[in-house]
Amino acid sequence: MTEHDHDVERYYSVDSTAAVQQKRKRGWLVWLLIVAGILVLALLVATLGRNYLNKDTYSPKGPYIGVLFVEGSITSSNIDSWGIPFGYQHQFTLAKIDSLIDDSDNKGLILYVDSPGGGIYESDELYLKLVEYKELTGRPVYSYMGSMAASGGYYVSAPADKIIANRNCWTGSIGVTIGTIVDISGFLERYGIKSVTITSGENKAIGGMMEPMTEEQIAILQALVDEAYEQFVTIVAEERGIDLAYAKEISDGRIYTASQALALGLIDGIGQYDDAIDDMQVAYDLTDSEVVEFHYRSNSLLGRLLSNMDLPTLPGSEASAVLSLIEDDMDFPISYLSPLLD
Repeated sequence: MTEHDHDVERYYSVDSTAAVQQKRKRGWLVWLLIVAGILVLALLVATLGRNYLNKDTYSPKGPYIGVLFVEGSITSSNIDSWGIPFGYQHQFTLAKIDSLIDDSDNKGLILYVDSPGGGIYESDELYLKLVEYKELTGRPVYSYMGSMAASGGYYVSAPADKIIANRNCWTGSIGVTIGTIVDISGFLERYGIKSVTITSGENKAIGGMMEPMTEEQIAILQALVDEAYEQFVTIVAEERGIDLAYAKEISDGRIYTASQALALGLIDGIGQYDDAIDDMQVAYDLTDSEVVEFHYRSNSLLGRLLSNMDLPTLPGSEASAVLSLIEDDMDFPISYLSPLLD
């Protein structure tokens, strides 16, 4: 092979590499254009449909009954893996009640509850905000229970002047859970795995998976649950006007059907959503008042874009999914949560 042949070979080698790089750049450019096109289209759809989807953009022109939706777990962390809020939004709900308090055109509040429960902190904050609404305005508060209003879902319904449940509703579950504490020390020992946890005190790592809990530690956690339960059941007794001993008798954590709850005095009636509206309008002479529903909608650009797209969940192995469930259960605080989800 001559020196000229080497030059030709080098030329074609360089030329081939450059062509591949250009092809890759064009491929990336095509994909970027496709993604940009999808995002622009989604933005147009979100912008055009916003006035129809976001009922908070509507301003009542006169007296109205506000409806707030408590759907899903009552927590302050309902954000999916893409960072988009979903379900119940705690700060939005509290702020909306504040705005209703200050609005003289607002004549009443209906809480539409479809929830298995949630955190003690958030449930109690919402409960106290509803009590504040009643005390400051003197306006009626109703709770309409959808398919489920259990545990924390019942807790936030308790201060209502009237509770009406769908006939297929499951409610009750009056109680407290600290979650399931997993002990894998036997598993580790079986495979010869040793672990050491460094703490400042024997109860600092209470509830850890690496070693069995002591009787003292169990008693410590039980005391937390008992105090939270006492608060819950006392609220039920006071708000429903029943004896505390009776309230404790029916508050053993079990789920009740709507008809059972009615017989026990936990709710005031069985009906549909429109029945709750009609009842408030007639009982409080609000037949001329409009009914305005308030739903949370994300106003962020990313939220409006991605909320219109069917996005996959982030990938992960089955093992990581199981570990994630265990970690979530371990980290979950004492909660007013239905045992059906425990």
